[in-house]
Amino acid sequence: MSAKPEVGLVREASRQIVAGGSAGLVEICLMHPLDVVKTRFQIQRCATDPNSYKSLVDSFQMIFQMEGLFGFYKGILPPILAETPKRAVKFFTFEQYKKLLGYVSLSPALTFAIAGLGSGLTEAVVVNPFEVVKVGLQANRNTFAEQPSTMGYARQIIKKEGWGLQGLNKGLTATLGRHGVFNMVYFGFYYNVKNMIPVNKDPTLEFLRKFGIGLLSGTIASVINIPFDVAKSRIQGPQPVPGEIKYRTCFKTMATVYQEEGILALYKGLLPKIMRLGPGGAVMLLVYEYTYSWLQENW
Repeated sequence: MSAKPEVGLVREASRQIVAGGSAGLVEICLMHPLDVVKTRFQIQRCATDPNSYKSLVDSFQMIFQMEGLFGFYKGILPPILAETPKRAVKFFTFEQYKKLLGYVSLSPALTFAIAGLGSGLTEAVVVNPFEVVKVGLQANRNTFAEQPSTMGYARQIIKKEGWGLQGLNKGLTATLGRHGVFNMVYFGFYYNVKNMIPVNKDPTLEFLRKFGIGLLSGTIASVINIPFDVAKSRIQGPQPVPGEIKYRTCFKTMATVYQEEGILALYKGLLPKIMRLGPGGAVMLLVYEYTYSWLQENW
């Protein structure tokens, strides 16, 4: 009698993991160039820097002219390697936290938000080492052919700085903040608003309903969590003075950026981030939901 529920649980978890991994892979392949541009904006310190970008269009032009088309795909291997477990963790843990919170007397709105927060914190622990490698590769302005390989750069970090909070796991607090806040808003907004707006019988209109809510979810979450993202990029990216660590901890980095560069510096890279995670967030939720539904029917 106990075998069937166990098989059912494993199958259900497998569906969530496969659907989540598929969603992440599609999103990263479509949106990675905007992530490169976002990171470049976040690590540049001032407009007087000769390598700084004047605008979003200027950044695309300079990267293409100096680094070629593949310059937009620098650092893509770490997120591809991380995306399947990362998104699988994201959606699987969201479903599990949501199920656990069902035993507590909470409103649906709060349940979705807290489950999202929990999934984001769990996701951050899994993804942070990949983020350290990705940001370092994205900050490299050499041509694609001249930059170090993903594994070579990872080994370089481990050899020089180790596995800890000064090495392959530096910026962990900022990553926890970034993913925790993002997922709390992302899932909380999406599922609460989706439940408020009636389902449309027309498949095209229903797709647009979900896409529009997902777009808003990704956009709002991006605006709210970007100070954590800037802090993460500063901590994980190259330091202003080689050999001297200026950006160490999340909130201290935010304070330093604010004091030296003003409040708007905490929102650097917001436009490419929204351009990526607005539609990217919608794509991810839709791929997850449609893949999960297909797996329920066919597996």
